[in-house]
This record gives sequence, structure tokens and C-alpha cells, in this order.
Amino acid sequence: MECAGKGRGTRCVGPPTRRCGRCGAVSYCSVSHQISHWIDHKEECQRLEQQMKRADDLNDFPFTFTPEATLLESRCSFLSKRGIHRLGMWVCECRCGASLGSFDSSRSGDECWNLSSDLCPCRGPPSPVSKHLRSWLDYYEWRCIPLHSPVALVLHWPLTIYHATQVASVRSLAVENCEELCIHYLGPEKEILQLDAFWELQAFFPNTKVHIQFIGPAIPEHRDGQKIDLSSYAHCLDKDCICRSLNDNLNKMAVTDKSSNVTLQLHRGYYHDRYRDFTEDSFPDLVIAPNAGIAAYPSWLPTIELINEMGVPAVFSDYCEEACHLAECCITRVTGRPLAIPIQINPFRQPLVVEDSALLLPCYSNCFLFGI
Repeated sequence: MECAGKGRGTRCVGPPTRRCGRCGAVSYCSVSHQISHWIDHKEECQRLEQQMKRADDLNDFPFTFTPEATLLESRCSFLSKRGIHRLGMWVCECRCGASLGSFDSSRSGDECWNLSSDLCPCRGPPSPVSKHLRSWLDYYEWRCIPLHSPVALVLHWPLTIYHATQVASVRSLAVENCEELCIHYLGPEKEILQLDAFWELQAFFPNTKVHIQFIGPAIPEHRDGQKIDLSSYAHCLDKDCICRSLNDNLNKMAVTDKSSNVTLQLHRGYYHDRYRDFTEDSFPDLVIAPNAGIAAYPSWLPTIELINEMGVPAVFSDYCEEACHLAECCITRVTGRPLAIPIQINPFRQPLVVEDSALLLPCYSNCFLFGI
């Protein structure tokens, strides 16, 4: 957390321990910095105050680990207690984990949850999803996973996609047993190290071939254009679990059929620069941009213009409500109309609070959704 008045003519005199008495969302190192920052802060103070009042709703999760996950315990400590620190898909969930550039051009080769079979979705669901899942509790009950399992820390990516298809009323899914679903996924970062988790989309769309185009500047240059066929669930640690034989059979079928129910392709660069390379053969049913940071990066403006021209439903997410508010201002200036999907809490946000956020607002990965 930084002093909100940092860089306003004088150096900070210490840690930012003095919080705004009205909103409580920003803090200062001194009275002088608080006074000098008021000319800017007064425009946002009341809005941030209202956002802070929603903290209890944002911190409301059904998990047994909710208190430690929402009280800023270090991520390393959280993961270490569960024996998954710096392992497999968990490697990028803390600061000391691996970077995108450190991984080679293939899948990890591990494809393992590093959890016992009772704690992870290492095989298909016991029954097809029969209703729109509206919470992590719904999902855990459907997949028969206990509420002390940490898999939500990774599964928030595919479940946010699932929820986005519902709130955006994606046209292709209105057709019973639709054959294909094409998604353009913008700005991936740590997701690139957790690709196996996206197979979970097959649990939601069992009769559908799901194609996801990942496009973003964070994709390593040596992985540009890489195509990945996911043909099985990531397996558990139990050597005698049925998931291993099931996954072997699924892999053999994928080799024989030369097709997969979930295919991913990586493209390095910005969407407005690269979309012509694949849109003709892969026009999207949905565009999704997790943790977009639209107001922070000018490169989003031509992308929003493009999406607006394409007329495709697009869902964005961000870490906190204020980031979504600023993004809404940018989008409405470009499109000339209000959001088609108003800012709303994502029920499938990651349940581990973000460390060292810019504001004292509660922040979670994929915390809020909105769309055009």
C-alpha cells in the first residue's frame, strides 16, 4: 500500500498509516500529503465510501479457509500449509513462483492438481449441470468437492468464462446441444501456466467443442501461434485413482480422432493488431478480458473500438469496483452508450485477497464483471 499523496512535491515521511476518515479506502504518510491530495480525492471519496460498504459482500465465501484468505495472510503461507507452494498449476500463485518466460513451449508435462482425488475435479462430474450455477457453493456441491479444497484459486478462470456466457446470453448457447463455442480471451498472464484448468469447461458444455484464442502481449514470443489440445482432466496425486486410466483412454481417443473437445491457441500481441490472423476462421461467440485494467492502459482503446464494430458480446472483469467504474467511463466515451452488462460482483471471483493493492478496497482476481 502506497501513500495516496505520493509524488505531490514532497517526499513521504513514513508508511501510509493515516487513512481517510470518510471513505477509509486510501491512506497517507502525513497530514500534509492528505491535505494536498484532497483536491483530487474529493471527487472520488464518496464513491469509494460506498464501495467500501460492500466489503462484507465481497468477503463472503462458503469456504472453510475464508477467514485466512480474506485477511491478507501471505499467499506463500496459504499455499505452503496445503502442500502446493510452487508446484504445478500453483507455481504462479505467489510472488516467488515462476514467470511466463521460464516455461517451455509445451504444457507443463505434470498436468496434476498436486492434491488428493477428493479435493479436485480430476474426472467428470457425477451428472450434467442441470441449472445455472450461481455460487462457489453450487459448484463445489455439484462437483462433490469439500469446502476446504483450494481449487477455486485456479478454477476461477474457467468458471468466470462459464458465468460470462450466462450473463452475456451468448447466442450459440441458446441452441440446444450447440456444436461449437468460440471464445477470444484477451490479456492472459498467469492463466498461461494454468491451461489444464480450462478443461473444466467440458463439464459445463459436454456436447460442445470449445475453442479459445488467447491473445495478449504477455504471451512469450516462442509460444506465439502454439495450438494446444486439451483432452483430459488434470489428474490427482492418488496413483490408484480412476482418473489416470480415464485420462489415458481420453488421450488415446484424441490421438485417434485427431480432435479435442477443448482447443487453445496462443497469439502474442494486442487484439486489434492480431485479430485478422484468426477471426476469419474463428469468429467469436464471446470476447472476454479478465482483470483487464482498461483505464490503466491506453492500448485498450483501439481494442474496444474493434469489439464495438464487431458487434460481439464482450465481458470484462477487474480486481475492484473502482477499476470497473474507471473502465466504464473509458468504454462509454468510445462506444457512446452505456454498458450492456452493468458492473456486478462475479460470484466466481478468486477467494484469495490480492496482496498490496493500490487501494484499501477489497480486491480479488476477477472480482467484478461488466460488459458491452
